[in-house]
Amino acid sequence: MWDYTEKVKDHFLNPRNVGKIEDADAVGEVGSLACGDALTLYLKLDDNQRIQDAKFQTFGCASAIASSSALTEMVKGKTLEEARQITNDHIAEYLGGLPKEKMHCSVMGRDALEKAISCYLGEPDRKTEGQIVCECFGVTDVQIREAVADHKLKAIEDVTDYLKAGGACGNCHEKIQEIIWETLGLPEPVKKPPAMTNIQKIRRIEETLENEIRPALKKDGGDIQLVDVDGNQVLIKLRGACATCTLSQATLKDFVEARLREAVTPELVVEEVPS
Repeated sequence: MWDYTEKVKDHFLNPRNVGKIEDADAVGEVGSLACGDALTLYLKLDDNQRIQDAKFQTFGCASAIASSSALTEMVKGKTLEEARQITNDHIAEYLGGLPKEKMHCSVMGRDALEKAISCYLGEPDRKTEGQIVCECFGVTDVQIREAVADHKLKAIEDVTDYLKAGGACGNCHEKIQEIIWETLGLPEPVKKPPAMTNIQKIRRIEETLENEIRPALKKDGGDIQLVDVDGNQVLIKLRGACATCTLSQATLKDFVEARLREAVTPELVVEEVPS
């Protein structure tokens, strides 16, 4: 159950300015029924180019209806430029606050207002700028960057709360995270290579022994045999001249173990099995 303020409850249960202005001077439509939230905002201007009337039609949750109701009250009497200064945070503050998971409802109201004003002034639709990042909700990289910069969003969940982006299939999460790091100027964490499976580790040990270590030892009359691999423990037998050489332990650690650690993983420990 969401913790709504009394003002949110009031604007939900008793929404102001619901309906349609047939001869509206400006109309802004955002969202879609497929996404779960949709809002159409209608504005009527007076002779002094101030907003004389505002109405809305909303399909959505309590927060969406309350945010739309509050917005229509907030814009009345304002010029288009004054109305344009209203942000989603102003809408949330007017309502006494919204749960962070519902902030996207106030963003929807802000977007509808911006779209209505842009339409009236003959300006291009800014939502068409950039590339779509979240296919489920049609959110672009430009929108995500603006939200991250304006609200200092640091996590994918925060972006979802504000824009709904990333709230469905999750395929865009990696791209959203990259945009967050880039916008906030944060260094992207170094991606660790995926851990090798035990089979991959054994195969790489065998290849290194066969292609690099054995040929080097054979040049001096020696040889090596892989006995077993137990976790990071590599058990081997030295053959030929290496088996009786006084420097066999140096060969084992300084050459065989060192090369395997370099080629496979630094955690490897090479031990000789007695003949």
